[in-house]
Amino acid sequence: MSMRNDTIVIAGNIGNDPTKNETRNGKAVINFRVGTSHNYVDQRTGEWVEGPTSWYNVSAFGNIAEHAKASLHRGDPVIVVGRLRIRDWEAGDGKKGREAEITADAIGHDLNWGTSAFVRRQRATTEPARVPQPSDADAPSDDAPSADEGDAWRTAGLEVLVEDEASKEPAFT
Repeated sequence: MSMRNDTIVIAGNIGNDPTKNETRNGKAVINFRVGTSHNYVDQRTGEWVEGPTSWYNVSAFGNIAEHAKASLHRGDPVIVVGRLRIRDWEAGDGKKGREAEITADAIGHDLNWGTSAFVRRQRATTEPARVPQPSDADAPSDDAPSADEGDAWRTAGLEVLVEDEASKEPAFT
């Protein structure tokens, strides 16, 4: 049974390629394991000492799951923020154990070990794109704001003035 449900931040490496599935309600879920260890230089000997590795089962849902599947791979150094749950289990053969599970609220590459490129997800638009009409191309080009545009700028707290009637360059006050 669950013993605790605390927020945790871990930094480690992904131990397997993330697998994406769906919940019964059709929501995306991704699962992977992260190994963390405390490695250090022994001050007496000057040698690198590898501490024991702790493994965490990480799950993420919705947008995080979609983005993680597209971004994360086995071996990647990551930082995970989420809710920790320690779960006791028992296998069919009677073997018992305990595992740490994190439901991730945020996941990112650990930039101590390399670089990463961020690509913002495009939001779906609710309005269809405007298709130019043939009359649009035939209309005279006038860069000065129309009366309607001027009203929109004034509503935003800006006054539209045309400084040079010849250039029709708008100026805002």
